[in-house]
Amino acid sequence: MIEVLAPGPYATVQDLGRPGYAHLGVPHSGAADTVSLRLGNRLVGNPEGLAGIELTYGGARLAFRAGAWIAVTGAPCPLSVSPSAAGGYGVPFWVPPGAVVTFGAPRWGLRTYVAVRGGIDVEPVLGSRSTDSLSGLGPPALGPGTALPVGTPGPGEIVVDLAPPGEPPPGVLRVVPGPRDDWFVPGALATLCGSPYQVTQDSNRVGVRLSGRELARSRAGELPSEGMVPGAIQVPPSGQPIIFLADHPPTGGYPVIAVLRTADLPTAAQLPPGTPLHFTLHP
Repeated sequence: MIEVLAPGPYATVQDLGRPGYAHLGVPHSGAADTVSLRLGNRLVGNPEGLAGIELTYGGARLAFRAGAWIAVTGAPCPLSVSPSAAGGYGVPFWVPPGAVVTFGAPRWGLRTYVAVRGGIDVEPVLGSRSTDSLSGLGPPALGPGTALPVGTPGPGEIVVDLAPPGEPPPGVLRVVPGPRDDWFVPGALATLCGSPYQVTQDSNRVGVRLSGRELARSRAGELPSEGMVPGAIQVPPSGQPIIFLADHPPTGGYPVIAVLRTADLPTAAQLPPGTPLHFTLHP
């Protein structure tokens, strides 16, 4: 059992989400940076899809009532294990019974993942243990006193000693055009890919909200609702783009000028407010 003494600014339980329910209006959800969650699970000998803890801006304190193997991935933040015990970023390490793991603020990035051998074993909803901040499905966001059960470890063994250290995400995201770039004035896509944008403080797990040059439309009004995918860059009437992340709605009525390459989604999920970025058109 893990007790949350302090969750930091925002912390949730996340696995790889709820695929297959978009036709019922259920978002996919899951870890915003799936690469980091998968890595953490591999480090502790778990299947990649087991649930872990997603921290936002660090700042958490977790008390381990029973000993556990854990790994910390994603945005690298300083951590300490009290009473004194060895621990670090990107390595599997043992947390003794009764120890408290304290996380500082990330050196770069936004979201840090804590994988625990056996996985976080909260009750699944529609096949997933993920917290969905948009629909409210899954367990609530973590708060002081939240108790998190840990599952029984499977047959997998811990076979990796160390993962290569991550690097700050690049300030360039690759996109493919459309599907609704015809709703914008000629040159709008060139504006998106030729102008600097900045991540705003209104960003969250639903989407990365940006400020920069307005993307002007050639058509007024809204589209009939149509399916949205992670990485879709939707443009509301303000002309300021929004990159959809894990908790994005399944449908939307604003035109999508372009879509991020899937490989760049984890990068987008790690961009804190104030980060400058550019888009580049990928063939």
